[in-house]
Amino acid sequence: MKFGKIAIASALAAVLALPVLAQTTQTAPAKPTPAITTAPKQAAAASSAPVDINSASAADLDALPGIGKARAAAIIKGRPYNGKDDLLNRHILTASVYKGIKDKIVARQK
Repeated sequence: MKFGKIAIASALAAVLALPVLAQTTQTAPAKPTPAITTAPKQAAAASSAPVDINSASAADLDALPGIGKARAAAIIKGRPYNGKDDLLNRHILTASVYKGIKDKIVARQK
């Protein structure tokens, strides 16, 4: 019986304290400092023109976000591709990695 009254009193105190917590002032986050990037020239070139997954070198593929040496090797091993979505259909890339690079790649046919 005593435990029930304590539980009810605690719950009531918590409910009454919620509006006070919601009205506390929030400070603005500090202004972020600009990041200094030392991206290789190759990555800058890759961002301006789409990378052809049917002819790109391992270094060009490795410069794409989420693609490392192993995935670049897997892409090269799976050539030729009829379309860039073949990377998903053949389970070479995960959906999340593909989503990050789909606008940066093409699959040109010879």
